[in-house]
Amino acid sequence: MTARGFVFDVDGTLVDNMHLHVRAFEIFTERHGIPPLTKEKRARLDGMRNREILPILFGRALDDDESLRLAEEKEELYREMSRGRLVPLAGLLDLLGAADRRGIRIALATSAPEKNVEHTLSELGLYERLTTVVRSDTVARGKPFPDVFLAAAERLGLAAAECLGFEDAPAGIRAVRAAGMACVAVTTNFTAAELAAHEAPADYVVTDFSEYLRGPGAWLTRP
Repeated sequence: MTARGFVFDVDGTLVDNMHLHVRAFEIFTERHGIPPLTKEKRARLDGMRNREILPILFGRALDDDESLRLAEEKEELYREMSRGRLVPLAGLLDLLGAADRRGIRIALATSAPEKNVEHTLSELGLYERLTTVVRSDTVARGKPFPDVFLAAAERLGLAAAECLGFEDAPAGIRAVRAAGMACVAVTTNFTAAELAAHEAPADYVVTDFSEYLRGPGAWLTRP
């Protein structure tokens, strides 16, 4: 399908970095003596905001100050271990270049906190290139609700139906579809079968953006 806007998730979509988040969570949960973040929990929680993830991990309510402190502790672990190790997902730069040539507007819709967004985009060399960013902590509801994708489309001056959303996690895919966008999912963290195993699967599932450009995104490179 063609589109006037592209809306990308960040972690696991622009970059294959979720293994670093997983390791950060392993250290974090060991440090606090709480159950680890299993693959089953990840399928439910990946893409959600820390304010929703942490009470589930700790099995109790957290006040705002404690939640922010714990979230910063975990995210600092991620930033430390990811420094110098992040590269754009295969085909991303080609996709961004093709979008630029077509005049397609680009935004990010992410559950990552501000420091992480700045860190990850800087590590990828995209901080000055991808400047339209909507974070889930600035909207009423996080993923799997559509708020962050709807806000991103609004920032681009487009209807959600004119945008194509790119995601890697079930919660994010549900958010894209709930916003009324078509969805491309990348299998950086979940298999195609795992991504399809819910009520609103992605329209296209690819391993990376190079595969997308060879397949459903081939329209971007045609004369």
